[in-house]
Amino acid sequence: MAWKSTRPSLLERVRDPADGAAWRAFDARYGEPIVRYLQARGLQRADAEDLRQQVLVSLLSALRRFEYRPERGKFRGYLGRITRNALSRHLGRPNPGARDLEDVVEPKDDEPDDPEWEREWTAHHLRRAMRVVRSSFDARNVAAFDRLLAGASLEEVAADSGLTKETLQKVKQRIRDRLRELIERQVAEEDGLVG
Repeated sequence: MAWKSTRPSLLERVRDPADGAAWRAFDARYGEPIVRYLQARGLQRADAEDLRQQVLVSLLSALRRFEYRPERGKFRGYLGRITRNALSRHLGRPNPGARDLEDVVEPKDDEPDDPEWEREWTAHHLRRAMRVVRSSFDARNVAAFDRLLAGASLEEVAADSGLTKETLQKVKQRIRDRLRELIERQVAEEDGLVG
């Protein structure tokens, strides 16, 4: 399999079980959406965390032989299927334990997308982008943007923040543009993970 860049992608690095830093980075990036998805499907936080660990342990083994085939789908779909399969096994067994999921990680061409996984994946990218925005924009502007997102009117936010409506419009547009840019980059990096 040929990888796109000379800098090893995260997915290529996690294929090496000795690269603990890669696994920590992978878990930091993808552990949260796995847990949130599992919780949205009814698992308690502790059970979702346990299942996240099972998914990651299974990935460690499966990724050594994994061959990305873009015609079969994107990485997010692959990870979503692994997570759904792990959840199905967990719910179907009284004591699922750490079971090898290698036999269930191959994507199926006819398997429909899971809307809940897609919603979580979108929210995951937004959360990641908002962390960057929060660290790089003025806190007052971010707070105003948050309030606008929550449904407050321009007039309310202007009165409370001391910013003019025109300034708020500009802040809103700048943050929206930055979020769009960050999310596009994240998705491009994600797609670069696998080929």
